[in-house]
Amino acid sequence: MPTVLDDTLLDDPARLAEADSAGLLRAAAMAGAQVRATAEAAAELELAERLDLGRPRALVLIDRPGVSRTVTRLLAALLTPSCPVPVVVAEAVPNWIGALDVVFAHTDDAGDRELAASLERAARYGASVVLSAPGEGPVAAAVAGKGVLLSPRIPVPPELAFPRGLAAGLLTANALGLLVSDVQLLADQLDLEAEKNYLARETFANPAKALALRVADRVPLLWGLDPVAVAVGEHAAHAFAAHAATVCDVEDYRQALARPALRRAAQAGDTERDIFADPDDGPAGARIRLLLLSVRTGPAADAARFQADEFLPGADIIVPAEEIEADEIVRAAVLALRFELAAVYLGLAAGSIGGAGRYEPATV
Repeated sequence: MPTVLDDTLLDDPARLAEADSAGLLRAAAMAGAQVRATAEAAAELELAERLDLGRPRALVLIDRPGVSRTVTRLLAALLTPSCPVPVVVAEAVPNWIGALDVVFAHTDDAGDRELAASLERAARYGASVVLSAPGEGPVAAAVAGKGVLLSPRIPVPPELAFPRGLAAGLLTANALGLLVSDVQLLADQLDLEAEKNYLARETFANPAKALALRVADRVPLLWGLDPVAVAVGEHAAHAFAAHAATVCDVEDYRQALARPALRRAAQAGDTERDIFADPDDGPAGARIRLLLLSVRTGPAADAARFQADEFLPGADIIVPAEEIEADEIVRAAVLALRFELAAVYLGLAAGSIGGAGRYEPATV
């Protein structure tokens, strides 16, 4: 639902710090540290050497509740165009799993017994298993001595563990020769993004605060112009729901246009709300904010942006490549972090999260 924002809180660092009693802004800003810590753990456990098995028959990404889902969707989107082996996203290890396959899973639920049973079956049938999860509990026990366990070294709330899960998946793909990603560069760029969005920086110079203002009191439509952008949009929707109780629509741009009523609303643009409208009218009277996300570059991406700009002139088009000189992996991760921080700012200012001193929307 649309969220009413106390925009004065965003430019008051003292009140922001007081409202953020759980330290969510600081935890989100540790994205780069999460990536470095995961890379260190992988090096100590000799992940690359243990996965030096030749090309696998298939890479299975296990999709579990929480950020695990958005991690696996983004990994699949990044891998699919050029991956020489099938990439399978599933909630459980498939029945056909065997010794030639590799299974990757991320979770912060140490007691997920369904996942534990699934990973145990994968190990029993000889598959290589890489698990990003807490070091204790049934899930970790399922791969003890039979797989690689990358446990967290930087404590953050589960909803902010996306960088750790993504880094673990990227390192797995690197070790298998399925993808080339520079995780150290990724960590550095995440640090730079966190610095841009520091709570003491004013809104006009803070991309995450500006983004929070753009979607406040709106229903965000997060439409991706490429598969990687759609995956980032899914993570953004998860973050907005987790921190700001804001519901988003996420879809591929072309599929989104196949829904006539919402397409017409998007084409109508951001019109001002009728001050005489009945506030109990519900979602039919809600304003929308259309954000078109574009992560990939090249002729196809340029053509998609041109078409979208022609067809939806009132949309905000977010193109990380215009400000970040890096590959699509880094651009996707940086944009995901920006959305996370925007969601936290939105939640703090609207009172959806936070502690003492938080903004309380007026009631009548």
